[in-house]
Amino acid sequence: MQIIKVNLSEQGYEIRVAAGLSGQVGGILADMGFKSMVIIITNTVVNQLYGRKMLDSLNNAGCKPVILEVPDGEKYKSLEWAGILYNQMADLNAERGTPIIALGGGVIGDLAGFVAATYMRGVPLFQIPTTLLAQVDSSIGGKVAVNHGNLKNNVGTFYQPGMVCSDISVLTTLPEEEINNGLAEIIKYGVIRDEKLFQTIENQLDAFKSIDQSIVESVVGRCAAIKAEIVEKDEKDRDLRNILNFGHTVGHAIETVSEFTVPHGYGVAIGMVAAGMISQKMGLLSASDLDRLRSLLIKSGLPVKVSGLDTGRILQVMKHDKKNSGGRVKFVLLKTIGDVFISDKVNLDLVEKVLREL
Repeated sequence: MQIIKVNLSEQGYEIRVAAGLSGQVGGILADMGFKSMVIIITNTVVNQLYGRKMLDSLNNAGCKPVILEVPDGEKYKSLEWAGILYNQMADLNAERGTPIIALGGGVIGDLAGFVAATYMRGVPLFQIPTTLLAQVDSSIGGKVAVNHGNLKNNVGTFYQPGMVCSDISVLTTLPEEEINNGLAEIIKYGVIRDEKLFQTIENQLDAFKSIDQSIVESVVGRCAAIKAEIVEKDEKDRDLRNILNFGHTVGHAIETVSEFTVPHGYGVAIGMVAAGMISQKMGLLSASDLDRLRSLLIKSGLPVKVSGLDTGRILQVMKHDKKNSGGRVKFVLLKTIGDVFISDKVNLDLVEKVLREL
Protein backbone atom coordinates (compact mmCIF):
# COMPACT_ATOMS: atom_id res chain seq x y z
CA MET A 1 0.00 0.00 0.00
CA GLN A 2 1.07 3.55 -0.71
CA ILE A 3 0.06 6.23 1.79
CA ILE A 4 0.42 9.84 0.70
CA LYS A 5 -0.18 12.57 3.26
CA VAL A 6 -1.73 15.88 2.24
CA ASN A 7 -0.51 18.39 4.82
CA LEU A 8 -2.80 21.43 4.97
CA SER A 9 -3.08 24.21 7.55
CA GLU A 10 -6.68 23.44 8.54
CA GLN A 11 -7.36 19.81 7.59
CA GLY A 12 -4.82 17.32 6.35
CA TYR A 13 -5.68 13.80 5.23
CA GLU A 14 -4.31 10.60 3.77
CA ILE A 15 -4.54 9.18 0.28
CA ARG A 16 -4.30 5.39 0.37
CA VAL A 17 -3.54 3.44 -2.79
CA ALA A 18 -3.72 -0.37 -2.87
CA ALA A 19 -5.69 -3.31 -4.20
CA GLY A 20 -8.70 -4.36 -2.10
CA LEU A 21 -9.19 -1.10 -0.17
CA SER A 22 -12.91 -0.82 -0.92
CA GLY A 23 -13.58 -3.83 1.32
CA GLN A 24 -11.77 -2.12 4.21
CA VAL A 25 -13.72 1.15 4.23
CA GLY A 26 -16.02 0.11 7.07
CA GLY A 27 -13.11 -0.63 9.38
CA ILE A 28 -11.35 2.59 8.42
CA LEU A 29 -14.42 4.71 9.22
CA ALA A 30 -15.08 2.81 12.47
CA ASP A 31 -11.47 3.42 13.56
CA MET A 32 -12.07 7.13 12.93
CA GLY A 33 -15.13 7.09 15.19
CA PHE A 34 -17.95 6.81 12.65
CA LYS A 35 -20.26 4.03 13.85
CA SER A 36 -23.77 5.27 13.08
CA MET A 37 -25.44 6.38 9.83
CA VAL A 38 -23.18 6.61 6.76
CA ILE A 39 -24.57 7.92 3.47
CA ILE A 40 -23.13 6.49 0.26
CA ILE A 41 -23.73 8.63 -2.82
CA THR A 42 -23.14 6.70 -6.04
CA ASN A 43 -24.61 6.15 -9.49
CA THR A 44 -26.60 3.31 -10.97
CA VAL A 45 -23.63 1.63 -12.69
CA VAL A 46 -21.23 1.77 -9.74
CA ASN A 47 -23.96 0.71 -7.32
CA GLN A 48 -24.49 -2.51 -9.27
CA LEU A 49 -20.75 -3.23 -9.23
CA TYR A 50 -19.71 -2.20 -5.72
CA GLY A 51 -22.77 -1.15 -3.71
CA ARG A 52 -23.23 -4.51 -1.97
CA LYS A 53 -19.52 -4.78 -1.13
CA MET A 54 -19.57 -1.30 0.42
CA LEU A 55 -22.75 -2.05 2.39
CA ASP A 56 -21.26 -5.29 3.72
CA SER A 57 -18.01 -3.57 4.76
CA LEU A 58 -19.87 -0.84 6.65
CA ASN A 59 -22.44 -3.18 8.22
CA ASN A 60 -19.69 -5.50 9.44
CA ALA A 61 -18.00 -2.53 11.12
CA GLY A 62 -21.17 -1.59 13.00
CA CYS A 63 -22.18 1.34 10.79
CA LYS A 64 -25.66 1.95 9.39
CA PRO A 65 -25.14 2.61 5.68
CA VAL A 66 -27.72 4.06 3.29
CA ILE A 67 -27.21 4.30 -0.48
CA LEU A 68 -28.48 7.34 -2.40
CA GLU A 69 -28.36 6.66 -6.13
CA VAL A 70 -27.90 9.22 -8.93
CA PRO A 71 -28.31 8.40 -12.64
CA ASP A 72 -25.05 7.92 -14.54
CA GLY A 73 -23.85 10.90 -16.58
CA GLU A 74 -22.26 14.35 -16.51
CA LYS A 75 -25.62 16.11 -16.89
CA TYR A 76 -26.63 14.91 -13.41
CA LYS A 77 -23.79 16.88 -11.82
CA SER A 78 -26.21 19.75 -11.29
CA LEU A 79 -27.83 21.99 -8.71
CA GLU A 80 -31.06 20.12 -9.38
CA TRP A 81 -29.57 16.80 -8.30
CA ALA A 82 -27.79 18.42 -5.37
CA GLY A 83 -31.23 19.59 -4.25
CA ILE A 84 -32.68 16.10 -4.62
CA LEU A 85 -29.88 14.71 -2.44
CA TYR A 86 -30.41 17.45 0.19
CA ASN A 87 -34.07 16.42 0.43
CA GLN A 88 -33.22 12.73 0.70
CA MET A 89 -30.66 13.41 3.45
CA ALA A 90 -33.13 15.57 5.35
CA ASP A 91 -35.74 12.79 5.13
CA LEU A 92 -33.15 10.45 6.67
CA ASN A 93 -32.52 12.95 9.49
CA ALA A 94 -28.86 13.21 8.49
CA GLU A 95 -26.92 15.40 10.92
CA ARG A 96 -23.75 17.49 10.73
CA GLY A 97 -21.77 14.48 11.89
CA THR A 98 -23.23 12.11 9.30
CA PRO A 99 -20.46 11.22 6.82
CA ILE A 100 -20.89 11.01 3.06
CA ILE A 101 -18.97 8.47 1.01
CA ALA A 102 -18.52 9.51 -2.62
CA LEU A 103 -18.39 6.14 -4.39
CA GLY A 104 -17.76 6.59 -8.10
CA GLY A 105 -15.86 8.57 -10.69
CA GLY A 106 -15.32 12.28 -11.10
CA VAL A 107 -18.99 13.20 -11.51
CA ILE A 108 -19.99 11.50 -8.26
CA GLY A 109 -16.91 12.82 -6.46
CA ASP A 110 -17.74 16.38 -7.47
CA LEU A 111 -21.48 16.13 -6.80
CA ALA A 112 -21.24 14.25 -3.50
CA GLY A 113 -18.41 16.53 -2.41
CA PHE A 114 -20.49 19.61 -3.21
CA VAL A 115 -23.41 18.19 -1.22
CA ALA A 116 -21.10 17.33 1.71
CA ALA A 117 -19.63 20.85 1.68
CA THR A 118 -23.00 22.59 1.70
CA TYR A 119 -25.46 20.36 3.60
CA MET A 120 -25.75 21.89 7.10
CA ARG A 121 -22.62 23.93 6.23
CA GLY A 122 -20.53 20.81 5.93
CA VAL A 123 -20.54 17.12 6.84
CA PRO A 124 -17.58 14.67 6.80
CA LEU A 125 -16.59 13.47 3.32
CA PHE A 126 -14.72 10.36 2.19
CA GLN A 127 -13.71 9.85 -1.43
CA ILE A 128 -13.72 6.28 -2.79
CA PRO A 129 -12.86 6.83 -6.47
CA THR A 130 -13.70 3.98 -8.85
CA THR A 131 -12.23 5.31 -12.10
CA LEU A 132 -8.59 5.84 -13.01
CA LEU A 133 -9.20 9.52 -13.71
CA ALA A 134 -10.77 10.06 -10.29
CA GLN A 135 -8.01 8.12 -8.52
CA VAL A 136 -5.19 10.17 -10.00
CA ASP A 137 -6.88 13.55 -10.11
CA SER A 138 -10.43 14.62 -9.26
CA SER A 139 -10.77 12.90 -5.85
CA ILE A 140 -7.67 14.71 -4.54
CA GLY A 141 -7.37 18.34 -3.55
CA GLY A 142 -10.80 19.34 -2.32
CA LYS A 143 -12.32 20.90 -5.43
CA VAL A 144 -16.05 20.13 -5.48
CA ALA A 145 -18.57 21.60 -7.90
CA VAL A 146 -21.58 21.21 -10.13
CA ASN A 147 -22.15 22.37 -13.69
CA HIS A 148 -24.59 25.22 -14.26
CA GLY A 149 -25.78 27.18 -17.27
CA ASN A 150 -23.90 24.94 -19.71
CA LEU A 151 -20.58 25.78 -18.03
CA LYS A 152 -18.45 23.11 -16.35
CA ASN A 153 -17.76 23.25 -12.60
CA ASN A 154 -18.74 26.92 -12.30
CA VAL A 155 -20.65 26.55 -9.02
CA GLY A 156 -18.48 25.05 -6.31
CA THR A 157 -16.08 25.43 -3.43
CA PHE A 158 -13.00 23.91 -1.79
CA TYR A 159 -13.82 21.14 0.67
CA GLN A 160 -11.20 18.61 1.67
CA PRO A 161 -12.11 14.95 2.30
CA GLY A 162 -11.31 13.10 5.49
CA MET A 163 -9.54 10.44 3.41
CA VAL A 164 -9.17 9.19 -0.16
CA CYS A 165 -9.08 5.41 -0.68
CA SER A 166 -8.08 4.33 -4.18
CA ASP A 167 -8.68 0.62 -4.70
CA ILE A 168 -6.75 -0.18 -7.87
CA SER A 169 -8.38 -3.61 -8.18
CA VAL A 170 -11.64 -1.94 -9.30
CA LEU A 171 -9.86 -0.67 -12.42
CA THR A 172 -10.09 -4.16 -13.94
CA THR A 173 -13.84 -3.60 -14.46
CA LEU A 174 -13.37 -0.40 -16.48
CA PRO A 175 -13.83 -0.28 -20.26
CA GLU A 176 -10.81 0.75 -22.31
CA GLU A 177 -12.24 4.24 -22.86
CA GLU A 178 -12.18 4.88 -19.10
CA ILE A 179 -8.56 3.69 -18.78
CA ASN A 180 -7.63 6.01 -21.65
CA ASN A 181 -9.57 8.81 -19.96
CA GLY A 182 -7.40 8.50 -16.86
CA LEU A 183 -4.21 8.12 -18.87
CA ALA A 184 -4.71 11.66 -20.18
CA GLU A 185 -4.40 13.03 -16.65
CA ILE A 186 -1.42 10.75 -15.89
CA ILE A 187 0.37 12.03 -18.99
CA LYS A 188 -0.49 15.55 -17.85
CA TYR A 189 1.32 14.97 -14.54
CA GLY A 190 4.39 13.78 -16.40
CA VAL A 191 4.34 16.83 -18.65
CA ILE A 192 3.94 19.40 -15.88
CA ARG A 193 6.16 17.93 -13.17
CA ASP A 194 7.90 14.61 -13.80
CA GLU A 195 9.59 13.61 -17.04
CA LYS A 196 10.49 10.25 -15.47
CA LEU A 197 6.76 9.48 -14.99
CA PHE A 198 6.15 10.43 -18.61
CA GLN A 199 8.93 8.05 -19.64
CA THR A 200 7.47 5.26 -17.48
CA ILE A 201 4.19 5.46 -19.41
CA GLU A 202 6.10 5.54 -22.71
CA ASN A 203 8.00 2.38 -21.79
CA GLN A 204 5.34 0.41 -19.86
CA LEU A 205 2.08 1.48 -21.44
CA ASP A 206 0.95 -2.04 -22.37
CA ALA A 207 1.57 -3.38 -18.86
CA PHE A 208 -0.23 -0.41 -17.35
CA LYS A 209 -3.27 -0.81 -19.62
CA SER A 210 -3.46 -4.49 -18.69
CA ILE A 211 -3.67 -3.31 -15.03
CA ASP A 212 -0.38 -4.78 -13.83
CA GLN A 213 -0.97 -4.01 -10.13
CA SER A 214 2.59 -3.12 -9.19
CA ILE A 215 2.93 -0.63 -12.05
CA VAL A 216 -0.56 0.80 -11.55
CA GLU A 217 -0.06 1.25 -7.80
CA SER A 218 3.26 2.98 -8.42
CA VAL A 219 1.87 5.33 -11.10
CA VAL A 220 -1.36 6.17 -9.26
CA GLY A 221 0.64 6.80 -6.09
CA ARG A 222 3.11 9.04 -7.92
CA CYS A 223 0.31 11.11 -9.47
CA ALA A 224 -1.33 11.47 -6.06
CA ALA A 225 1.97 12.59 -4.56
CA ILE A 226 2.48 15.22 -7.28
CA LYS A 227 -1.00 16.62 -6.77
CA ALA A 228 -0.64 16.54 -2.97
CA GLU A 229 2.60 18.52 -3.20
CA ILE A 230 1.01 21.16 -5.40
CA VAL A 231 -2.19 21.39 -3.31
CA GLU A 232 -0.12 21.81 -0.13
CA LYS A 233 1.57 24.86 -1.67
CA ASP A 234 -1.57 26.38 -3.19
CA GLU A 235 -4.74 24.91 -1.70
CA LYS A 236 -7.12 27.57 -3.06
CA ASP A 237 -5.78 27.53 -6.64
CA ARG A 238 -4.42 31.09 -6.69
CA ASP A 239 -1.06 30.46 -8.34
CA LEU A 240 1.00 27.24 -8.65
CA ARG A 241 -2.02 24.93 -8.66
CA ASN A 242 -3.04 26.43 -12.00
CA ILE A 243 -0.41 24.21 -13.66
CA LEU A 244 -2.72 21.23 -12.98
CA ASN A 245 -4.93 22.73 -15.67
CA PHE A 246 -2.46 22.00 -18.46
CA GLY A 247 -4.66 21.12 -21.42
CA HIS A 248 -7.84 22.01 -19.53
CA THR A 249 -8.44 25.53 -20.88
CA VAL A 250 -9.15 24.18 -24.34
CA GLY A 251 -10.24 20.77 -23.03
CA HIS A 252 -13.06 22.07 -20.83
CA ALA A 253 -14.29 24.28 -23.68
CA ILE A 254 -14.38 21.28 -26.03
CA GLU A 255 -16.34 19.28 -23.45
CA THR A 256 -18.85 22.10 -23.05
CA VAL A 257 -19.33 22.81 -26.75
CA SER A 258 -19.76 19.08 -27.42
CA GLU A 259 -22.48 19.05 -24.73
CA PHE A 260 -20.26 16.66 -22.79
CA THR A 261 -20.25 13.97 -25.47
CA VAL A 262 -16.44 14.31 -25.47
CA PRO A 263 -15.15 12.66 -22.25
CA HIS A 264 -13.01 14.77 -19.94
CA GLY A 265 -9.73 12.97 -20.59
CA TYR A 266 -10.27 13.09 -24.33
CA GLY A 267 -10.88 16.84 -24.18
CA VAL A 268 -7.76 17.28 -22.05
CA ALA A 269 -5.69 15.24 -24.53
CA ILE A 270 -6.72 17.55 -27.39
CA GLY A 271 -6.17 20.54 -25.09
CA MET A 272 -2.62 19.36 -24.28
CA VAL A 273 -1.81 19.13 -27.98
CA ALA A 274 -3.27 22.63 -28.47
CA ALA A 275 -1.16 24.01 -25.60
CA GLY A 276 1.90 22.27 -27.04
CA MET A 277 1.26 23.72 -30.50
CA ILE A 278 0.78 27.20 -29.02
CA SER A 279 4.03 26.77 -27.05
CA GLN A 280 5.92 25.69 -30.17
CA LYS A 281 4.55 28.53 -32.31
CA MET A 282 5.64 30.97 -29.59
CA GLY A 283 9.18 29.58 -29.79
CA LEU A 284 9.06 27.93 -26.37
CA LEU A 285 8.88 24.20 -27.16
CA SER A 286 10.90 22.04 -29.52
CA ALA A 287 9.21 20.16 -32.35
CA SER A 288 10.64 16.90 -30.96
CA ASP A 289 8.99 17.38 -27.57
CA LEU A 290 5.65 18.22 -29.21
CA ASP A 291 5.95 15.08 -31.34
CA ARG A 292 6.79 13.06 -28.23
CA LEU A 293 3.65 14.30 -26.47
CA ARG A 294 1.44 13.73 -29.49
CA SER A 295 2.87 10.25 -30.07
CA LEU A 296 2.25 9.10 -26.49
CA LEU A 297 -1.34 10.37 -26.58
CA ILE A 298 -2.00 8.50 -29.84
CA LYS A 299 -0.33 5.35 -28.49
CA SER A 300 -2.54 5.63 -25.40
CA GLY A 301 -5.69 5.61 -27.53
CA LEU A 302 -6.42 9.31 -27.04
CA PRO A 303 -7.48 11.84 -29.69
CA VAL A 304 -5.18 14.64 -30.80
CA LYS A 305 -7.70 16.33 -33.11
CA VAL A 306 -11.35 17.33 -32.88
CA SER A 307 -13.94 17.70 -35.61
CA GLY A 308 -17.50 18.93 -35.92
CA LEU A 309 -17.24 21.66 -33.26
CA ASP A 310 -17.49 25.39 -33.87
CA THR A 311 -14.13 27.12 -33.25
CA GLY A 312 -15.82 30.41 -32.39
CA ARG A 313 -17.93 28.76 -29.69
CA ILE A 314 -14.85 27.06 -28.22
CA LEU A 315 -13.10 30.43 -27.98
CA GLN A 316 -16.19 32.01 -26.43
CA VAL A 317 -16.43 29.33 -23.74
CA MET A 318 -12.71 29.71 -22.98
CA LYS A 319 -13.37 33.35 -22.08
CA HIS A 320 -15.52 32.10 -19.17
CA ASP A 321 -12.77 29.87 -17.77
CA LYS A 322 -12.52 30.15 -13.97
CA LYS A 323 -8.77 30.81 -14.11
CA ASN A 324 -9.13 33.95 -16.21
CA SER A 325 -8.16 37.25 -14.65
CA GLY A 326 -8.75 40.80 -15.84
CA GLY A 327 -10.53 39.47 -18.91
CA ARG A 328 -7.41 37.62 -20.07
CA VAL A 329 -7.42 33.88 -20.78
CA LYS A 330 -4.77 31.95 -18.85
CA PHE A 331 -2.85 29.13 -20.50
CA VAL A 332 -0.40 26.60 -19.11
CA LEU A 333 2.43 26.56 -21.63
CA LEU A 334 5.22 24.07 -22.11
CA LYS A 335 8.99 24.61 -22.20
CA THR A 336 9.92 20.93 -22.21
CA ILE A 337 8.51 17.66 -20.89
CA GLY A 338 8.40 18.20 -17.12
CA ASP A 339 8.54 22.01 -17.17
CA VAL A 340 5.55 24.30 -17.67
CA PHE A 341 4.53 27.84 -16.72
CA ILE A 342 1.37 29.96 -16.60
CA SER A 343 0.78 32.85 -19.00
CA ASP A 344 -2.06 35.26 -19.73
CA LYS A 345 -0.24 36.77 -22.68
CA VAL A 346 -1.28 34.33 -25.40
CA ASN A 347 -2.73 36.04 -28.46
CA LEU A 348 -6.21 34.67 -29.08
CA ASP A 349 -5.66 34.93 -32.84
CA LEU A 350 -2.89 32.36 -32.38
CA VAL A 351 -5.24 30.19 -30.32
CA GLU A 352 -7.87 30.36 -33.05
CA LYS A 353 -5.27 29.39 -35.65
CA VAL A 354 -4.24 26.36 -33.61
CA LEU A 355 -7.87 25.30 -33.08
CA ARG A 356 -8.48 25.45 -36.81
CA GLU A 357 -5.39 23.27 -37.38
CA LEU A 358 -6.86 20.75 -34.92
